[in-house]
Amino acid sequence: MSDAIMTQRRLGKGSTALVVAAHPDDEVLGCGGTVARLVAEGSEVHVLLAADGETSRRIESGTPRSAVAARNAACEAARAILGHATAEALGLPDQRLDSLDLLDVVRRVEDVIARRRPALVLTHHSGDVNQDHRVIHDAVVVACRAQPGHSVKQLLFFEVPSSTEWRPPCSGEPFNPNWFVDVSSTLDTKMRALKAYGSELRPFPHPRSIEAIEALAKWRGACVGVRAAEAFMLGRSVL
Repeated sequence: MSDAIMTQRRLGKGSTALVVAAHPDDEVLGCGGTVARLVAEGSEVHVLLAADGETSRRIESGTPRSAVAARNAACEAARAILGHATAEALGLPDQRLDSLDLLDVVRRVEDVIARRRPALVLTHHSGDVNQDHRVIHDAVVVACRAQPGHSVKQLLFFEVPSSTEWRPPCSGEPFNPNWFVDVSSTLDTKMRALKAYGSELRPFPHPRSIEAIEALAKWRGACVGVRAAEAFMLGRSVL
């Protein structure tokens, strides 16, 4: 049994996990299978979303409220499929998180961590192409700094198709996973949740296509001898 699966089981029933993601759909793309598995094993899982994922796309004409409402509805549909307890939005400026003082973002994340008291936090990899992903990564690392008595015992960084792999290795930190979660039993659940975000999916061979996302899960699984897996880089683990 892999160390990753052992640690997931040690979290056990009654533990709390928090996913901190930049936009609605990142939580499913990055760790939807892991979320579904944690829920199935008795953990309480919460999702924190920084921005709406829509506003920046319509700068000239303004974003219709219907587009944001549709994205929010997709997020709720995905939540119902994965089974996590909440999906909370911070309402920060979409694709403009780098315009904020990092401290302001850190404090918003810290407030949620103080309220939820998660033992496990999952968030973006530091080398993603998307700037909002990078800001959230940095904010979470600061918010989860290892102070005495801090609730967070495990910190994991996930990959997001069409962001993580688009960073050339020579221009930033590459994603070299060293932590894998077996999602063989929850891959189908992840794929159903992704389909709730149908407007965000693209035709194959785009990396954010159903075929590519499923292939990635199977490849990550093959790397560690299981049918399907989600891969992470380990930030911290205290047992």
